[in-house]
Formats: sequence, C-alpha cells, structure tokens
Amino acid sequence: MQTQPERPAFVADAPPGNWVDAYAPESWRPWLRLSRADRPIGTWLLLLPCWWGVGLAMMAEGPRWFDLWIAIACGIGALLMRGAGCTWNDITDRDIDGSVARTRSRPIPSGQVTVRGAAIWMGVQAGISFLILLTLGRTAILLGFASLALVAIYPFAKRFTWWPQVFLGFAFNWGVLLAYAAHTGRVDAAPFAAWLGGIAWTIFYDTIYAHQDAEDDALIGVKSTARLFGDNSPTILLGFGSLAVVLLALAIVLTGEGLVIGLIGLAGFAAHLTWQWWRFDLKDNSGCLRLFRSNRDAGLILALFLAIAGLV
Repeated sequence: MQTQPERPAFVADAPPGNWVDAYAPESWRPWLRLSRADRPIGTWLLLLPCWWGVGLAMMAEGPRWFDLWIAIACGIGALLMRGAGCTWNDITDRDIDGSVARTRSRPIPSGQVTVRGAAIWMGVQAGISFLILLTLGRTAILLGFASLALVAIYPFAKRFTWWPQVFLGFAFNWGVLLAYAAHTGRVDAAPFAAWLGGIAWTIFYDTIYAHQDAEDDALIGVKSTARLFGDNSPTILLGFGSLAVVLLALAIVLTGEGLVIGLIGLAGFAAHLTWQWWRFDLKDNSGCLRLFRSNRDAGLILALFLAIAGLV
C-alpha cells in the first residue's frame, strides 16, 4: 500500500516562527504561504514606493485628508496585489520551484495547493484590489490597469533576459506613480524620477537576494543580475545604489517644496544602502537574505521624512 509523501510543515525560505506557521489555522496556511503572508518584506517593498508617492504629492500640492485614505488603500492593495502577484509567480514557476532546494517546499510544488485552486485564489485577491482601486480616481485606475501587464510579464523575464530585476522594478515601484496620481489626478516629472530611482533600488536589493539562488539558477538555466554581475556585484551594486539616490534626490527637488526635510530623509536612505553595501558578501546566503529584508527600514526612513516634509 502506497502512502502520500508527507507535506512540509513550513516553507524553507520563510522566517522561523513567522505568524502564519505559529498562529494561522492549519487549513489557511497553504493559501497564506502562497501569498507570501509569512514573508511580509515583499509587501513592504511594494508599499513603500506608494507612500513615497503620497509624500511627494503632499510636498507638491499640500496635504489633504484624502491622503490618509490613499495611504491606507495602498497598504491594503499592496498586501493583496503582492499576494496575487506571488500566486501568479508560483503558478508560472511551479516546475522551476520544484527543482530548487529553497523553493520546492512552496505550496504548489509540494502539493499543498493545486494550480486551479491557486488561480482562483489569485482572482479573489485581484478582485478585492480592484474594488479598492476604484476609490482612487480615474488616472490612478488607468495606472492600476497598466500595472497588470508588468505583473504578468515579470515571472517570465528570467527566461529571456539577464535583467529580470529591472522588470521587477517596473512593477514594484509603479505605486509611486499611482499614489501620486490619486492625490493630484496626474503624473508629473517628480514621481517619474522617483519611479526610475525605485527601479535602481530594486536592482540593488533584488540582486543581493538573487545571490542566494545563483548556483541553482545556473544549473537550471534561470537568468538573473546576480549571475550576470558575478564577482563584480559589489562594484556594480554601488553604482545602482548611487543612481537610486541621485534620481530620488531629483524627485524631491522637482516638487519644489519641503526640500530640506526630504533631503535629510534621503540622506538616511543613502546611509542605509551604504551600510548594506559594506556588509554585502555574495557567498553568504543568510547574510544576503538579512540585507534584503533590511530594505524595509531603508524605504521607511525616506517615506517618513517625505510625509513630514509634505505635512510641514
């Protein structure tokens, strides 16, 4: 008599003792893991550019009570759309994930969730996000629909380009445009510069993250900037980190208001990236993961000072 293989009780690359593994009902855990609820750093990295956009809009035009709803809506939307995007990523990568030690315990390759079930779960998350998007105005709605193409393309990027981190940057920083437009009804040069700066930041942090999988990626033929840069990663990442700071400085200056406070926040952001670069060791997988997760704090520093600049 054959028995079913035991399903993993946790996902290998999730933080130990995360709230999903510790507190969520057992029947919910595969779905929450599919949405990466056990790894909230991705939600933060999707949300923070949205909050940058709110801050830049307040600096440009002054604060409004509606900005509070924009910030909250972006928080809920980031949680749901990151979940939908991760679900889509796991559907498209299910065969690749099954070949990589760090990812084979994820819900689909480990048999906890079927592809059909994952598709339905993705649709539920995206549908709720759409209802929230409808509250943010016409321009933001159009930008929200445009982002779907970026989300759809990203999982395939590592199959056809050495620069999948660029496509991730396109999608993950789109919120700076959307949130700014929700306040102003338009897209100006300032949020566009911040979007480009965010892309450079994403290449910086996601290359650090991708070094964990560089050996496995080489074996299965998956491309990444970590493999492309190789041992030159520290030098190249210094360039992308610097580019991010320069473009974000341009975004702050283009608003024309609150420059001192905004630039102080950017100095804190730059200091954090410098610290990451100094600590970066491409051979230290656990260290790469810690540095990647620390980008929540880097982005929060800038978001906080942009909000203060906009309010003051």
